[in-house]
Amino acid sequence: MQKIRILFVCLGNICRSPMAEFVMKDLIKKAGLAEYFEIASAATSSEELGNPVYPPARRKLAEHGLDCTGKTARQLTAADYRYYDLLVGMDASNLRNMQRLCGGDPHKKLSLLLDYTARPGSVADPWYTGDFEATWRDVNEGCAALLEQLKQTHPFLH
Repeated sequence: MQKIRILFVCLGNICRSPMAEFVMKDLIKKAGLAEYFEIASAATSSEELGNPVYPPARRKLAEHGLDCTGKTARQLTAADYRYYDLLVGMDASNLRNMQRLCGGDPHKKLSLLLDYTARPGSVADPWYTGDFEATWRDVNEGCAALLEQLKQTHPFLH
């Protein structure tokens, strides 16, 4: 069976998208569904390439028992669009950059994380606010809602 492949995307791939990557991996593991998914994250910019997850983001994940050791920033490519089933951005700016890097969205694979929730919008950007708790709440809510939607559209996840 082919796995559902999801790529989370933000500007630098050191805060929001890796938080989403590891939160989603944890949610699917706890749901007993890890074998059905492949989860990763990437950046739209090249500014942080090769850098590890930003220390306050790493600490926020660790507070919840999640380890992101070894994760380094990488940039989104057009090949990612072909490979992944869903490419999930954190805000409208990410989405515009994703469309540019992917050459559009002919297969309707691009979305925003909070669009899966009852309150669409942007995931709080802790790079500017320093509020990693708000980002954690947004990411957790978005990932949980995304997983619920995938369960509804993929009967084998029940």
